[in-house]
Parts: sequence; C-alpha cells; structure tokens
Amino acid sequence: MKASQLLVGAAKSASYNMILQLTTRILTFVLNAFTLRYISHDLLGVVNVRLTLLYSTSIFITREAFNRACLSHVGKASWTQVINLIWLTVPFSVVVCGILSFIWSSYLQRPDPSIIPYYDIGVFTFALSTMIEVLAQPLWVIGQSFMFVKLRVLMDSFLLSVKSIITVVLILCKPQLGIIIFSLAQVVSMLAYVLAYYIYFAFYAKRIRKKNDDFPLKGIRDFFPKFIKNKHFINYDQALLTWSFIKQSFLKQFLTEGEKYVMTIFKILSFADQGIYDVVHNLGSLAARFIFCPIEESGYLFFSRLLQRGKPLKEQANESSDLAPKVLSALLKSVTLIGLTILVYGYSYSFLALDIYGGSALSASAGPMLLRWYSLYVLVIALNGVTECFVFAAISQKGLDRYNRIMLLFSVTFLAASWILTQMFGSVGFILANCLNMLLRIAHSVRFIWYYFEQTSDHPLRALLLRPEIIFSFLLTFAVTYLSGSMFCCDQGVWKRVIHVVVGGACLLTNLLFVWFFEKDLIHFIRTQYSQQKQTSQQSKSTKTKIRNQKSKKS
Repeated sequence: MKASQLLVGAAKSASYNMILQLTTRILTFVLNAFTLRYISHDLLGVVNVRLTLLYSTSIFITREAFNRACLSHVGKASWTQVINLIWLTVPFSVVVCGILSFIWSSYLQRPDPSIIPYYDIGVFTFALSTMIEVLAQPLWVIGQSFMFVKLRVLMDSFLLSVKSIITVVLILCKPQLGIIIFSLAQVVSMLAYVLAYYIYFAFYAKRIRKKNDDFPLKGIRDFFPKFIKNKHFINYDQALLTWSFIKQSFLKQFLTEGEKYVMTIFKILSFADQGIYDVVHNLGSLAARFIFCPIEESGYLFFSRLLQRGKPLKEQANESSDLAPKVLSALLKSVTLIGLTILVYGYSYSFLALDIYGGSALSASAGPMLLRWYSLYVLVIALNGVTECFVFAAISQKGLDRYNRIMLLFSVTFLAASWILTQMFGSVGFILANCLNMLLRIAHSVRFIWYYFEQTSDHPLRALLLRPEIIFSFLLTFAVTYLSGSMFCCDQGVWKRVIHVVVGGACLLTNLLFVWFFEKDLIHFIRTQYSQQKQTSQQSKSTKTKIRNQKSKKS
C-alpha cells in the first residue's frame, strides 16, 4: 500500500473512530446520568472504579502487546503466523484474569456486604468478560489491517448499546440486584460482540473468496490457528516484539490508570468519593476519548506502516521521509489547539457542566475544581498521545526495551507523587500526579523526535510554537468567559445560564476564525487530505460500478 493511500486510510480511520467515540460517549454520558439517580455512590464507585479497573487491566495486558506487534508486522510475516500468534491471547488471558481475580477478591479492600452484596460474583464476571472478548482478537486485527473502519464503529457501538439496554432495563425492573445488574450486562454484551464479529467475517469470507486474493480468510478454518509446512508456528521476530510490548504494557497500564490503582490499593478515598471522582474523570475525558484516542490509534497505524522500525529517517523511502514530518507536524498542531480550547473553556464551564449532568450532588462538591484541573490534564494527554504514537512506531526493539526501563522509573515517580500530592491537595493531587507523569513521558518522546528529525529543514516540533495571534485569542477568550461565569453563572436562573453558554459559543467561533486566518499551513494540509480521501472514495465507487456493469454485460 502506497504512503499516500496509507494516510488516506488512517485519516478515514480517525474520522470513523471519532464518530464511534462520539456515539459511545453520548450513550455512556446518558447512561451515567441515568444511573446516578437510581444507584448509590458506593455502588457506582465499586462498579466504575474497582470492577472496571479489573476489566481494563486484564484486557489491556492481555491484548495490547499482541495487537501492536501484529499490526507492525503486517506484510512482513505470513497471515497464518499472525493469526497463530494472536490466538495465544486466549491462554494468556486465562492466566492474567486468574491472577487478577485472586488479587481483587483476596487482597484488596472488600466493600461492606450489607451495602454492596455479590462482590465476588462481580469480580468473576468482569474477568470472564475479558476471556470472552479476546476470542474476537484475530478478527479485530484483520479488520484493522485491512482498514475495515466502519466495522469497528458498528461493532463497538453494538457492544455499548447492548450493555446500556440491559443495564437500564435491569435497574428499572430489579434495582435490588446491585452488582449483578452490571455483571449480566458485561457478560451478555461481550458474548453478543464476539458472535457478531464471527458472523460478519464468515459471510465476508464467503462473499469475497474468489474476488480478493490478498484477504487472508478464505473460510471458517482460517479463523483459527494451524500449523504451516516448512515454517515455524509463529514468527520469531514478531514474538520478540510482542514480549517487549508485554513488558511495557504492565507499566503503561499502571501509568494510564494510576490514580485508580492508588485509590484501590492505599484506600485514600471511600467508595462514594471514588464514584464522584470517576464521574468527573469520565466527563473530563470525553474529549480525550472522542478526539485524541482515535488520532493516536490512527497515527500509530499510519507511522508503523509508513516507516521501517529502528531505521533512521535518511534510510527510509523518499516518500516516507517527506510525508512523516508533515503528518506529525499537523497532528501536533491540531491536538495543541484542541487541548488549549478545552483548557480555556473548561475553567469557566465546569460548574455548569456538572450541575446539568449530575445535579447539585456533583456541582456542590469538589467536582468543579476537579474538572478545572482535569482540563489541564487533557491538554497534556493530547501531546503525550501523539508524540508516543510516533515513538512506538519508529523506535527499534532495543530502544523499546530501554524505554520499558525508563517507564519503570516513571511509575515509581508517579506513585510517590500521587501519595504526596493527595495528602496535600486531596483528590486534585491525582490529577497533578498524572500531569507530572505525562510531562515526563512527553519529554522522553520529544527528545527522540528531535534527534530523529534533526536533519529535517522543517522540524515537526516547531508546530508546538503557536503564533502570537492564536495565543492572544485564547487569552481573550479566557478573560471573557471568566467574567461571563462570574456575572451569569451558575445560581442565577436559567436565562442567565443560557447567556453564559451563548457567550462561550461566540468566543469559540472567534477562536475558530483566528485559526482559519492565521494557521494557513494546517488548514491547507487538512483540506488536501480531505480532498484525497474524497477522491479515493469516488474512485472506489467508480471501480465497483464498472465491475458490476461488466458482470451484467457478461450475464
């Protein structure tokens, strides 16, 4: 696949992933707003922090390393070897889930059974959902490799929809079941998700069996592992890369969900306080999940396919060496502008957002202060995601192993910072510790990028230096929205709140106009990629029409 086609595919993937994230976040947003009014904060803390942490830890450790390694080796190892390797996630998940379930049940603080019953059932079912989900991993990797971007949107939306429907129905009909409600929703939705993947690819493989020689699945048997004549069961280099990513995944997961681990292990907050913190965390991370995660995933997919891992820029193909700095520069500029927008508006609209979302129980607590600080964290997350996606795609395996050791140091620093800062600032200390952790990771990534592109005339890191006009527009927006919040928000009637929102909308339009007029290079790059994506889509439709016409003539 050509570099230009890869970029179009990655851009299309990011677009569809943003649609997916928007859909899932809206559903989750509505579901959380609903459950906040029907279940206790203690139950919310146990489910959304303790049990969800068990699931996110087990699924990340189990599949992240295999996914990254397999996507990096597409076209470099036989598809049978790739599928054989990805199926190793199944026994690996059994081991990981068994260990984590034992820890969650035996060594962590248990909720009061008179308030939160069925805790052990919740631990078992959330771990079981991981073992079910990895059964679809071979098909997920194939879908990502062949740019089945719509498929992922549909499948993930289907998963969340099933889970949301089951949760809402059970809460309305049997609220006394407590944890069992969320356990049933987790397992049933995961079973439906895996079944839907297999049904789709069974029909797809049958339909294109004689049309597409590049597609690896010719029948149901190809979904599963098998031995290859005169070849090893798995690719050795791919297996080594997987092991490097596995060692890294433990540290990366700890750094990603660090505050939840600290809450869980050291009992710093009660289950009710954890529930409130999780609500603020989910609301504050909407932009990160909706915008930045798709950009990071698509960026990694693009750079890993564009660049040869471990080789300097001068040894890459000419098209790759020309395109890589332009794309990285555009990504850095984009996420910086989006992150600054969230930071500026998050300060003045945190109280209003929480009051609308969860009522006075959230807005009258420490929620608004948490959300304001979280707005700063979102900006840091944005920069870390883009810089790391490039580093992980371009770094050598030895460099990756060195980075694993550095991440161990980051983990220790984060743990110490979390403990100290939470003693000083309460739950805000978690956010400050996360910011420190991300800044350290950004510094490491920036150093790698600087030396990687040091001989490039237009260095991509210069994209982080914003024009004075843009900085002025954000400072002006902050001042205006702050004054608007003081005058019209938030206990002064509905119409004054509406005025506050209208003021924010007018300021946002002003910021967009400043970007349009003063960031010409970024706007030109985005318009060019959009045009290429549209042209590629039209060519694909035209090709399909010609094939159909030829078939009709023959018949």
